[in-house]
Amino acid sequence: MTQVGSDKPMTTLAQEPGLESSGRVAAEVALQQISRQARAMSLLREAALLPALVLLIIVGAIVSPVFFSVSNFSGIGLQASALGVTTAGEALILMIGGMDLSLGGTYGFAPMLAAWLIVPASAYGAGYELNPFLGILILLLTGAAVGLLNSALIVKARLNGFIITLGMLILLGGLQNGIVKAETVYALPSAFAYLGFVEWGEVPVSLVATVLIFIGIGLFLRYHRVGRAIYAVGGNAEAARAAGINVDRIKMGVYVAGGMLAALGGLMEAGRVESVNNAQGYGEGIIFTVFASAVIGGVSLLGGKGNMVGVATGVVLLSVVQNILDLANVSNYWVEATDGLVILIALVVARIIGGHQSQT
Repeated sequence: MTQVGSDKPMTTLAQEPGLESSGRVAAEVALQQISRQARAMSLLREAALLPALVLLIIVGAIVSPVFFSVSNFSGIGLQASALGVTTAGEALILMIGGMDLSLGGTYGFAPMLAAWLIVPASAYGAGYELNPFLGILILLLTGAAVGLLNSALIVKARLNGFIITLGMLILLGGLQNGIVKAETVYALPSAFAYLGFVEWGEVPVSLVATVLIFIGIGLFLRYHRVGRAIYAVGGNAEAARAAGINVDRIKMGVYVAGGMLAALGGLMEAGRVESVNNAQGYGEGIIFTVFASAVIGGVSLLGGKGNMVGVATGVVLLSVVQNILDLANVSNYWVEATDGLVILIALVVARIIGGHQSQT
């Protein structure tokens, strides 16, 4: 197509000088607006959880005189650490608009595989008795490999994320049970159990590590270019592409990071109980608590919203509930029902305060 009275071809919109640049600037402005809205909504959600947390603390003090003891708070921190690190991984995946049910399987299978390769045959190991530090490396690589496989099937092969990660969860649970024939691997070396077992005074090492991980991820999300890109991808993937973000690479990287964090959480739990049993993770149904902690803490299942302060608040809230139930000697038959009720109430409150778009 040519202009009337001219031999110069008429350029298309995509070929107009400066149009591509201005489009990218507009996309970046839109992404910045999405990021600001996400942070504002997350702050609102976090504020909504504080009264609930204060109320739970009051209830705990009434239920048991030992609730406010240093040892009890240390116990809460010890239990919350493994859950918190795994929830941080799930939260990152939710922020990009994905989900990963298999983190519950990684939480159990990665430490089981590593422990099986480390401990002697008399403790239900394979008998290889590898160096504990090599075992930890294998554990982290296992988490990364699971995340990479999931992301390849979801991002590159365009398969349904829910079905893929559900299948992976079941597969990992079966492998975890199968390699030890449903036995519990014990006699873990001190180096392997250190992160979940050792305390500095009254402070668990796992709690210190978890706090540092949350701070590091929080700063990364807020100030690093890739961290901001995670919000952008979850908020509007097409706008992110228009702004020059490699959406597929971001998604795959987040799935890998989530798998490694779940494996690390499993290592903390293994150290806490000084063993790895065939039910850890998949058999315990920890993935439900992980999802609940993340969503209660302000991470939207739609993607693009949430931060580590909110996630930490959600983890602490559920951990305090569990501790109060333990102190009150509530029957195990009622513990899950109570947990579910607390989750439902928290989500309803968050829905009312955060509005429709902040939720599922």
